[in-house]
Amino acid sequence: MSEALGRIEKPAAESFKDRRKLLSVFLVFEHASAPEEYVEKCSRYWEQVAEQLGHLESRLGLIRHVYHESVDEEGEAGLTKLATMYPSSHALAKARCESGARLEAFEDRELSNEMGDWERFMMLGFSSSKVASLARDMYTTALNSRNKHVASVIDSTLDEDGIGLLFVREGSRIQYPPDVEVFSVVPPALDELHRWVRDAQQRLSESEKAEDEADQAASADASEEMDQWD
Repeated sequence: MSEALGRIEKPAAESFKDRRKLLSVFLVFEHASAPEEYVEKCSRYWEQVAEQLGHLESRLGLIRHVYHESVDEEGEAGLTKLATMYPSSHALAKARCESGARLEAFEDRELSNEMGDWERFMMLGFSSSKVASLARDMYTTALNSRNKHVASVIDSTLDEDGIGLLFVREGSRIQYPPDVEVFSVVPPALDELHRWVRDAQQRLSESEKAEDEADQAASADASEEMDQWD
């Protein structure tokens, strides 16, 4: 069962008291070369996530386990790695660990490396459709194995009536244990980010189309001039 955790009222929250609960936060990716407007929207997103998590912990109880995509070490070692990869989610994870939560080793390193290798191969492109199909099949197999692994980590570490916090990218196909209630923390800023990305892609597409049309027009003019000289 999946709920929008940010919208749970107190009576509804109490109804989950004896169940394992997992709060799912979607990762948004920032990089140094990103436009300032995008960076500002990312900052607003993480601020709203922090606000919702704090509000909901006061109703549901404290988070005791933290799970984060790409993290294959537990405790301080995992937090150190997380600080360099995902600074924004690291701040939220560290705050929970300082309050008594434990960062779990979420990933299997070998499976993560295998998935990364297949992803890189597919990005290069293939001349052979047979090789392309083989690469996709191998990636899918590795992804399914990884998803089973991370689900088993949650199942084995999240205690009865416990609350976990999961940071994962959107579109994840993890099949969570059936007795775990999964709540997606989805603040309004996430929709703003989605709209910004869609608009940016649309602007890029229109710009590329205009450049193609300009190139075609220039080519036609050049061809016409050549014809005049013949």
